[in-house]
Amino acid sequence: GSEFLRKARRAAKSKKLICNWVPSHGKGSHGTLYVGANGKTTVQNLTREISTGTLRAMIEQLELGAEDFGLR
Repeated sequence: GSEFLRKARRAAKSKKLICNWVPSHGKGSHGTLYVGANGKTTVQNLTREISTGTLRAMIEQLELGAEDFGLR
């Protein structure tokens, strides 16, 4: 989870997009990550590992490329 946030921030910065993490926009250990004008996804517990399918869906919701996260 926390590695995903780091990579998303780095990808947004390289594409000159605004990246905003709001931990209060979610229940329990969830939060919301906003990237650019339309990209938005919910991030689960930051200490847990994210499964590959969930990771790909989150990247797609943020409108970023899988190559930014080391995926093919």
